[in-house]
This record gives sequence, structure tokens and C-alpha cells, in this order.
Amino acid sequence: MSERLSVLKTYKLYVGGKFPRSESGRVYEVTDAKGKWLANAPLSSRKDARDAVAAARKAFGGWSGATAYNRGQILYRIAEMLEGRRDQYVAEVADAEGLSKSKATAQVDAAIDRWVWYAGWTDKIAQVVGGGNPVAGPFFNLSSPEPTGVVAVLAPQKSSFLGLVSVVAPVVATGNTAVVVASEKSPLPALSLGEVLATSDLPGGVVNVLSGRTAEIAAPLAAHQDVNAIDLAGADEELAKELEIAAADNLKRVLRPQPVDNADWSAAPGTDRMTAFLETKTVWHPTGALGASGSSY
Repeated sequence: MSERLSVLKTYKLYVGGKFPRSESGRVYEVTDAKGKWLANAPLSSRKDARDAVAAARKAFGGWSGATAYNRGQILYRIAEMLEGRRDQYVAEVADAEGLSKSKATAQVDAAIDRWVWYAGWTDKIAQVVGGGNPVAGPFFNLSSPEPTGVVAVLAPQKSSFLGLVSVVAPVVATGNTAVVVASEKSPLPALSLGEVLATSDLPGGVVNVLSGRTAEIAAPLAAHQDVNAIDLAGADEELAKELEIAAADNLKRVLRPQPVDNADWSAAPGTDRMTAFLETKTVWHPTGALGASGSSY
């Protein structure tokens, strides 16, 4: 019996719920921590970045308009799918970061648990950052959080999966849509995440995943007039400065890396990454004239 040839996996981008190759036709070699070839990943172009923004904008209305409870259910479904692919992610993270199987397993478990954690916040964040405001006058004054819009996310370079989840999940949990630039050296866990998202109930375009040269893809995203915010977690100090200048053109929200790619992604995340990409809408409404008894409606 002849020896069976293994089926080599072709990694692709994830844009608008589909798996295109880069329109440029380019790929680049991905190696493990010891320099051994793992796969060819798509080398995204500026056109791919623009296509991803268009997909994210198209998906924004439906995703931001969904109930917070529904978003939480969909994100929990993604966690279920991640759990089912746990062994695959352990292998990918171990190769990408040069970790032992036990340490890679700990990273993957933490990432799945974090996704569940953010899924639980979808219908709770409004109570934490919104509410009624005391005013001097016969008015109700209510503040409520709303998503910023399309967010470009530069995934951390060193933490290929836990760091990735830590920056993507809070963006979509609060109703934003995302264009994610995967770790340049270790993009495979991010590209595999696209396969999970496609087989969950997440609408196409809510999360779009690009791989390639971070600086090459990030530049058009930072300057794009239809991108509302950018998370620079995966940018070094020099690149972050350039992107921040480009982002100022349409007053994007910018979340700078603090500290630059040395973050402890295993630490408790808090709510900062959710509130970073929320706007506050305040509504005034008259309470009605006060009666003789001092009562009002």
C-alpha cells in the first residue's frame, strides 16, 4: 500500500463572510519559532483592506441594531466552536509562539474563556456606562452607549491567539464591526478564527481578517474615511505614531498600545477595551408640569 500524501491546508483571508485569496495573488511564508515552514499565508493588499472596510460597513447596521442578548448568544456560539477546535489551536499556538503543548493549551483555554467573558458583557455594559443623570429642571436626562462603527484592529504581534481574542471580542461585543490585521509573523490562528466565525451565527462582514505586512495594510486603514476607530495593539512605537497622524484626518478614535506589544494578555481585561469604542448618546425629555402637590409624570 502506497504511503498517503497529506492534504496541505490553504489559508485564505476572511472578508464579508467569504474566503478570498488576496486580490494581488501574493502569499508569504509563515514559519514556526525555529524557522520551519508551516504554510503560505495571503499577503493582503490595499485593495483587500478597502474591500474589508466595505464589508464591515455593510454589516454594521444589522449587527449594531441586533439586541444585546442576541449578540451575546452569537458570541457564545463562537466560543463553543472554538472549544471544538481546541486541539487545532493548541498546535497552531505552540508552533507560532514556540511554546510547549501544556503552555499552549493554557493560552488557548484562556482565550476561549475570555471570549465567553465578553459574550456575557453584551447585555450588561449599558448598565455600567449608561443611566439616568440628575439635572436641575423638569427633565429626564438619560445616557446610553452606542457602538462607534467600523474599527480597524491591529492584532498583537507576539500573542497570536489570546492577544487576538482580547482585542477582537470587545470590539464586536459592543456592536461594532471589525477589520482585523493578523499578527504578521504568526497569522495562522487568526486565519483559522475566520473559519470558526464562518460556521457560527455571526453575520458575514462583522469580523474580517487580513494577513500580511502590518504596516502595508494598516496605512490605508488608518487613512480610510469610512473607518471610525483603530486599535494599534500590534503596532510598534514608530508605526503607531504614523498611523495616529493618518487617523487624525477624519478624527478617528485611536487606542494606542500600552505598553507597545508587551501587554500581559493573561491579566484580567476589565471593561476598558469595550468602552474605548463606544459613544455616549444623551437624550433629554420633559417630565411634564409639576402639579400643586409637587408630583409629575
